[in-house]
Amino acid sequence: MKVQDLIKPLNLIVWSGRDNLNRIVTGGYCSDLLSDVMANAYKGSVWVTVQNHQNIVAVASLLDLSAIILANKITPDKETSLKAEQEGIPILCSSLPTFELVGRMYRYGIYGIKS
Repeated sequence: MKVQDLIKPLNLIVWSGRDNLNRIVTGGYCSDLLSDVMANAYKGSVWVTVQNHQNIVAVASLLDLSAIILANKITPDKETSLKAEQEGIPILCSSLPTFELVGRMYRYGIYGIKS
């Protein structure tokens, strides 16, 4: 599955990185603690968080994550959006609370284990 395949079924808004929606999704990870994501997420994961500052882009780039999804009606600040464009990291936004969004992702076949 690709990042673009998540947009319609999860009702996501593409905020940044539109040119990189063809990235392959290998799984998912959910955390708001950057050090936790750095220790446990893996290449190709889609990261769900409510953090919206520039450091999320740095972590996603370092780990080669496929995308960042901001839950709970959170949107990235301007600097974060610009950094995501520069790094080629898609940022998608959801109006759903984190718990519900992750549940829907799981039902859609995105799991938290390496496949």
